[in-house]
Amino acid sequence: MTFDVAAESYDRFMGGWSRPLAAPLADFAGVHAGMRVVDVGCGPGSLTTELVARLGADHVAAVDPSEPFVEAARARHPGVDVQRAAAESLPYADGAFDAALAQLVVHFMADPVAGLREMARVIRPAGVVAACVWDHGGGRGPLSPFWRAVRELDATADDESRLAGARRGHLGELFRAAGLERVEETELTVERSFAGFADWWEPFTRGVGPAGGYVAGLDEPRRARLRDSLRATLPAGPFTLAAVAWTARGVSAPA
Repeated sequence: MTFDVAAESYDRFMGGWSRPLAAPLADFAGVHAGMRVVDVGCGPGSLTTELVARLGADHVAAVDPSEPFVEAARARHPGVDVQRAAAESLPYADGAFDAALAQLVVHFMADPVAGLREMARVIRPAGVVAACVWDHGGGRGPLSPFWRAVRELDATADDESRLAGARRGHLGELFRAAGLERVEETELTVERSFAGFADWWEPFTRGVGPAGGYVAGLDEPRRARLRDSLRATLPAGPFTLAAVAWTARGVSAPA
């Protein structure tokens, strides 16, 4: 899936979740000074920012299939090699990196196994591939309150619970299917604070991802019913929500 929206809209919708997730993912992947790392599906660059802080711009590359995101990532990260490409066809030579990371991307890859296999191809022997995806299947993702309300009003709605990696153990299965070895899995939990319901709801109206697309497809009466249903389930004043991401890492085959 390619996100054909402005980077600022994605920032408002998911940036507040992806930014605090970047450091724990980099920690789990073992990213440290001296490594050369590629950020696959970088979006506007939340994880790229963390990688640059740890490694320096000249040790980081990033790719994304969305032109608005590529432009934003280039503007925000001078010196980083940012290219427009899909995970399934990375524009790099075999063994070009020490690690390849994908934050909140595997569930949107056209072919997740092929994408992970490409990530393994561009890292050195025994290099690290790491990825995380939201626990949509277990109802602990940042969009879970939204999709619960949607299903109460529209039982036929196609939510994100069946996306690749979104259920327990599936991300690890995909890693092993891609030929990665010594696969380890964990959960990462992050929190995000909101000033109130309007602050939480507004990003859903920007048409970002499956949830934003669903809202955009509603007529005004149905959108109002959904909004009122959600308003009844969330606090009126400031509140904080937590979200869990399934996370996995593995290593490429040794030489």
